[in-house]
Amino acid sequence: MGTKNTIARFIAYCGPALIVSIAYMDPGNYGTDIQGGASFGYSLLWVVWLSSIMAMMIQYLSGKLGIATGSSLAELLREKLRKRIFVIPYWLSAEIITAATDLAEYLGTVIALNLLFGVPLLYAAIFGAADVIIILALTSRKFRFLEQLFLLFVSIISLGYLYETFITKPNFSSIVIHSFIPTFANSHELFIVVGIIGATVMPHVVFLHSALTKERSQNKTLEEKKKMSRLHLVETVIVLSIAGMINAAILIISAVAFNPAHSQIQSITEAYQTLVPLFGIAAGIVFLITLLSSGLASSMAGTLAGQVIMEGFLGKKVSVWLRRVITRFVNVIPTTIAILLGFDPLQILVYSQVILSLLIPLAIIPLVILTRNKKIMGDFVNRRITTAIAVLFTGIIIGLNVYLLISSQSS
Repeated sequence: MGTKNTIARFIAYCGPALIVSIAYMDPGNYGTDIQGGASFGYSLLWVVWLSSIMAMMIQYLSGKLGIATGSSLAELLREKLRKRIFVIPYWLSAEIITAATDLAEYLGTVIALNLLFGVPLLYAAIFGAADVIIILALTSRKFRFLEQLFLLFVSIISLGYLYETFITKPNFSSIVIHSFIPTFANSHELFIVVGIIGATVMPHVVFLHSALTKERSQNKTLEEKKKMSRLHLVETVIVLSIAGMINAAILIISAVAFNPAHSQIQSITEAYQTLVPLFGIAAGIVFLITLLSSGLASSMAGTLAGQVIMEGFLGKKVSVWLRRVITRFVNVIPTTIAILLGFDPLQILVYSQVILSLLIPLAIIPLVILTRNKKIMGDFVNRRITTAIAVLFTGIIIGLNVYLLISSQSS
């Protein structure tokens, strides 16, 4: 009976990390992992696993912050910064994070519509602008239904890549070796490393996770919050492990299919067109269905994150519809122009993820500082080892970013 009750409580709690997890398998991951696998084979697998572990730690801290304080990360930052002269620039920086994230998600949906249904890129761009508005209209009154929709999308992506991995038959020994031996030889490889980290450790959902758990913890006793914290840890580890395996699968399949014979793959369209002759039309269709599911679901998560960021920093309620229109307007017009001018969507995806990686410290540095503060966290304050690991991960991310900038200037 005890085990059944625990499982029932876990199922009833599940949702926050599930929604957040979709950002860790969004179209930005497709862009960076495809280029990583095509250009360097299995050699960057260690980056995928390292990024996933860092993501688990950071998302755990974010969710714990919401449970402990009853406030989101954005709300706490507004309280700490106090003056608008500090709050507004921080908010605008967070908005750049949201815009860069939504750019990848929007492009993923556009590309999938174009390749899967033959919709011209221009029309796909117009339809893609309305995708999330339609979905949110159908789920606006029932948040639990929205969570179930996320579960459906995650399941589609997971089963799709299980199938793709089965038919491509990757080299198991190479997977094991490159999962544990870190290497990168040149600035281009480092660029992809930072892109993978930017596509995996997503700053916008660091803000979102604390807001989702905050809602769960309203009017709860300390004991109930402690139980929630344990469930939150389990959910975060499980769903982000699944996201990590999907990221690894994208890179592995790209390594098998494209490296070394097709190492110069420069677009998702090329990846699809190369995949079909090698492994059949079913492999291509499954690839596109997972991409479309990823684009739609991650756009919804991006919308929720954007609303949380705007409301938290400004201290005012914002219409989700206004939020969606603002975010889409920022990305649709320049992206449509880029498509018309013939810019490569995959390169746009990769560069957007590098921007995200450079802006990650805006979310994770204050997160680590806040969660180690006993006055703020109370009984949920970080242990010393937790803070030490979080600081190490933050240092790795910032160090890679600095090294990338220095290498780019000297090359």
